[in-house]
Amino acid sequence: MAMETLNDLMEDELKDLYNAENQLLKALPKMAKKASSTELKTAFQSHLKETEGHVQRLEKIGKMLDVKLTGKKCHAMEGLVEEGKEVIDENGEDAVIDAALIGAAQRVEHYEIAAYGTVRAMAEQLGQNDIANLLQQTLDEEGAADKKLTAIAEEGVLREAATAAEVAE
Repeated sequence: MAMETLNDLMEDELKDLYNAENQLLKALPKMAKKASSTELKTAFQSHLKETEGHVQRLEKIGKMLDVKLTGKKCHAMEGLVEEGKEVIDENGEDAVIDAALIGAAQRVEHYEIAAYGTVRAMAEQLGQNDIANLLQQTLDEEGAADKKLTAIAEEGVLREAATAAEVAE
């Protein structure tokens, strides 16, 4: 597809996001299963439900634009998911693994925040305010998920991981 217009670019970015979210639908259950912290496990399960909503929102946007969002692979998400899989395959102290899972998940969130913010700005520039509003809803949820992961890390997991290291010495 040639990128001649901002519409073309926005369409390409939406396809990328659609694939990214679908990759995440497969990765989140595995991350939840690996997490030992109940709070982290719950956060991953909750974000899985949100991610299903993100996919539905993107499908709605595709219909609004009369664009099929399939057919593109998000290589960035593929790499981020692969890094998460490396953590899932690790053995070690539960809290340390949880800390690594949080780091992997936050890298995903930061990627999504950047991508959704970019596409939302494009939609606004093109006068597609309904689409921009839908993208903003997802952007808000991604930001909240990132903050939740930070809180889980700072309010327990990192302290537990540090304590695990002291016990191991």
